[in-house]
Formats: sequence, structure tokens, C-alpha cells
Amino acid sequence: MATQSPFSLFENIFNRVAESLQPPAWVVDEVQNRVVLLLNHVLQQEPEAMARLTRQKGQVVVVQWRHFHMALRATPAGLLDRAEPGVQPSLTLTVTEASPFSLLQQALNADKPGVRIEGDVQLAAEVNWLVDHVRWDLEEDLSRIIGDTAAHTAGQVARRVVGALHQFLGQRMAASADKAHT
Repeated sequence: MATQSPFSLFENIFNRVAESLQPPAWVVDEVQNRVVLLLNHVLQQEPEAMARLTRQKGQVVVVQWRHFHMALRATPAGLLDRAEPGVQPSLTLTVTEASPFSLLQQALNADKPGVRIEGDVQLAAEVNWLVDHVRWDLEEDLSRIIGDTAAHTAGQVARRVVGALHQFLGQRMAASADKAHT
């Protein structure tokens, strides 16, 4: 008798809730504005990333996952801004993995999710370079607020929590796969 994984139960609940509850447009708008601010903060710490984006000024990238999407335009300053609604994208990146739990596991493993790429090949190469080379040093940013020692301690705790979560998810996914094969 095949046993259903608890992850598939959570996934089914997530899917039903996501389909029936849509956040108000103003919430989506504000979240996207905050994402742009965060991305620009991270980009400003990497001059090579900004130089690469400067060469792509005016190009629009649309990132999609399920029914969520965000359109970003490269600015002449080498940063990102939200593109105007309805603009024709130069590049569309669609995350093909529908499961949020699988995406979380891939993120914890530092794996890239499956992505369908449509559009400008050079821009896609630049976006790939950014994904591969630009990292947010959260511990460094935190140290500016709470000091080096406290930030380092918080970083260690966060790494332990992520490690434990990674181990937990790995064990659960392996157990789920074993049950599916029996």
C-alpha cells in the first residue's frame, strides 16, 4: 500500500490556498518594490555586476513562477527598476518547478531550479552570470546594525538552522521516495 508523503499533503493545501487567495494588488506592488530595493542593494556591492547590467540598459527581464511574475528593467546606472506594465520583455525566465517545497530543497542544496528561457541569449548569459557570482553578505549587513560579534553569532545560528532544515528535508524526501518504491 502506497503511503502519501506529508509533503504532498502540504503541497496540496498550498496549491488550494494559492489558487483561492490572491493578495491585493497593492501588496504585490509593495513586495515587488522591496525586492527591487534588495536586489539593488546586493548589486551595489559588486561593481562587475553593475558594469554588466549597464551594458544591458533598457533590457527587460520577466521572471515567472506559477501565477507570480515580475518585470525588471536594467537601468543606465547598472541597477534594476520595475518595468512598466505590458512592456515587451527581452527575456522571459519561467521557473518550471511548481512545488514550493522542491524549490526550498533546491535552494537549501544551492541548486538552481529548472528554468525555461525565452528571448535574448546574451541577456540570458548575463543573468546567469549574476546568479552564479553575486551573493548577499547578510552577515556583513547585519554587522553594521548590531556589531561584528553579534552578527557573526547570528550567522552561525542561521547556518545551523539551515543545516538542520536541510537534513530534515533530505531525510523526509528520502523516506518518501523509499515508501513510493515499496
